[in-house]
Amino acid sequence: MTSRREFLIASGAGLCPLAAPLASFAQQESKVRRIGFLAVRSRSTPSNPDVFYNAFTQGMRELGYVEGKNLLIEWRFADGKYERLPGLAAELVRMQVEIIATHSPPATQALQRATSTIPIVFVAVNDPVGSGVVANLARPGGNVTGLSLMAVDVSPKHLELLKTMMPRLSRVAVLVNFGNAGHPAILKSVQAAAQQVGIKVLPVDARAPDEIERGFATMTRERAEAVIVAGDAFFVGQQRQIAELAVKNRMPSMFSYREGVEAGGLMSYGQDLADFYRRAATYVDKILKGAKPGELPIEQPTRIHLAINRKTATALGLTIPQELLLRADEVIE
Repeated sequence: MTSRREFLIASGAGLCPLAAPLASFAQQESKVRRIGFLAVRSRSTPSNPDVFYNAFTQGMRELGYVEGKNLLIEWRFADGKYERLPGLAAELVRMQVEIIATHSPPATQALQRATSTIPIVFVAVNDPVGSGVVANLARPGGNVTGLSLMAVDVSPKHLELLKTMMPRLSRVAVLVNFGNAGHPAILKSVQAAAQQVGIKVLPVDARAPDEIERGFATMTRERAEAVIVAGDAFFVGQQRQIAELAVKNRMPSMFSYREGVEAGGLMSYGQDLADFYRRAATYVDKILKGAKPGELPIEQPTRIHLAINRKTATALGLTIPQELLLRADEVIE
């Protein structure tokens, strides 16, 4: 006859194989994942929200990672100063975070110089193969993967759209940041397209807010009739300043992202960058679950968005051609 004590011991022993996985599952669920984010721009605040950083954290939430609960993001902000990136990258590496997310070529390259082992997920790197960030789009190799821009590919379109808005356009400025390794290629692409239609190009380099101010003074002095703003993390942080200076100087502006049009720019043509930041979270999730970054293909944009600000057009004395209104994905009133 089996005693009650013997029955309980035997029952407990029989439950052990089940109890261990359940305990392991509970432990896994409660584990706090610690990642880094090397940010080129300034911190997002309620009074000055950064829609892109917010899109990344929203993407993480959608996948079940909530800051303060099971996710800790070590944010490091360069505040638009590219020279700070190497030091901030080294700091994140010393902290031994599980993954580091970032954006722009300068930040990605700073991280690559700082570590060859911690996985790196980048957003918004133009021509990642040509710039040497990865070896191959299908199999990037090493510890790096992410989502690429198509800024060089759409640059001729920026010129074409401005020409449609302003048929007599003969001289266009291109606002570039030569601290960004991708900008020489963007400028070259615009120059090649401009040469074919007889438009002169004025490159203007700016890497600080006061240089943007002086840059617009140069554009006005050199009689530029419009400005193309090259896609850049620093310029995204200064898009309101750029849009306001463009209107002040009676200069139609073309941005790469719709947020520039929301800030008061005339037009934008490019991918939905906020969605790319949100999608970057899927790469982080896959790597946290065991995927190797070098085996995750680089994602490329498939949709391009044309936005026009009607209020800005009116302020500049421009009538938006019906052709552009029909092509626009969004007209901001």
